[in-house]
Amino acid sequence: MVYRAGPHCNRADRAAARLARLGRPVKKMIGGKIGWLDEAFQLATS
Repeated sequence: MVYRAGPHCNRADRAAARLARLGRPVKKMIGGKIGWLDEAFQLATS
């Protein structure tokens, strides 16, 4: 997963495109970590 925290961040978009070219599944979550949590997805911690 890649995420972006602001409207001017294009690094997440570039990373997602690169992962997709490598055959990895990609989901673009607008809203960053807060958007992820709002959708009831869990965060992994270590």
